[in-house]
Amino acid sequence: MTVGKTSVLVLDCAEPLELADFYANLLDAETRIGSDPDFVEIVGNAGVHLAVRRDHGYAPPSWPRPEDSLQAHLRVLVDAGDMDEAEREAISLGARPVDTGNVNGGPRDVRVYNDPAGHSFSLAAAPGLGSS
Repeated sequence: MTVGKTSVLVLDCAEPLELADFYANLLDAETRIGSDPDFVEIVGNAGVHLAVRRDHGYAPPSWPRPEDSLQAHLRVLVDAGDMDEAEREAISLGARPVDTGNVNGGPRDVRVYNDPAGHSFSLAAAPGLGSS
């Protein structure tokens, strides 16, 4: 018998409520605070399930500096026709664009940002995803 499983990506940060609000707004999801206020989940109807956890010694990642590699990042899929609007929304919520030297646009459009706590994430064109 296989035990049922699911997964959640957990991001460390200094201020979990603030970062959870950022991702809930970006992903049209809701925050869920359980018995531990230092662990907040972000859950949405489109399969979104993230969490943020307070780390009292948190230091933001330093990527894309050459001496550091990108360990992991969240890729947010967006209909190709909505990329510019998604970028405006992300920036208005506090995302900071990361200059990777790539040109935005085209069928492989991927735009990279840092969230308010410094984690990397990208908006990536997903042709045919459809607008909501």
